[in-house]
Amino acid sequence: MAEVVRDFDDLFRDGDTRYRARVVAASCQGTTWQGWIEFIPTGGGAPCRTDRETVQPDRHAVVYWAEGLEPLYLDGAFERACRSAKVSAPA
Repeated sequence: MAEVVRDFDDLFRDGDTRYRARVVAASCQGTTWQGWIEFIPTGGGAPCRTDRETVQPDRHAVVYWAEGLEPLYLDGAFERACRSAKVSAPA
């Protein structure tokens, strides 16, 4: 089961939509944990999410990884998750 391991206060904007980021983690086949980043629209709606961003030996290691994320990394993740999804969506 996936769980939120870190919430971020910074807001990300795409047009008029604002998003708040969070790191989500889940056990992967009981041997490792994977983590990804979700961007949740503040006004409601479907979130954008990255593909897997990290694989770690346990939940604690994913939390440690998430604690070290810098704003520049989140900017890139937002670009990959939200803006790129709109460009590749069928017309």
